[in-house]
Amino acid sequence: MERLDVSDGFDVHDYRHGLKLLTQDRETTTLANRDGFACPACGEAFERLFVTEKRANTFGDPGGPFCLVRTDDELLLLTHR
Repeated sequence: MERLDVSDGFDVHDYRHGLKLLTQDRETTTLANRDGFACPACGEAFERLFVTEKRANTFGDPGGPFCLVRTDDELLLLTHR
């Protein structure tokens, strides 16, 4: 299982073959993990990935465990089953 590499930031284009775009606006992107990529925080497969450049975000109940990963430019929220 390939782990998302965020050591030098996160570029969705590096993983576009296995991530499905669900929603996108100017500052946020939500993707589904179709290829079973591993979470950069815990190493387990994740279900969805939320990427944002916004400084403040409000989240509802993600429905299960989640991980947060911070790059220099973005915050990644990864939800698990």
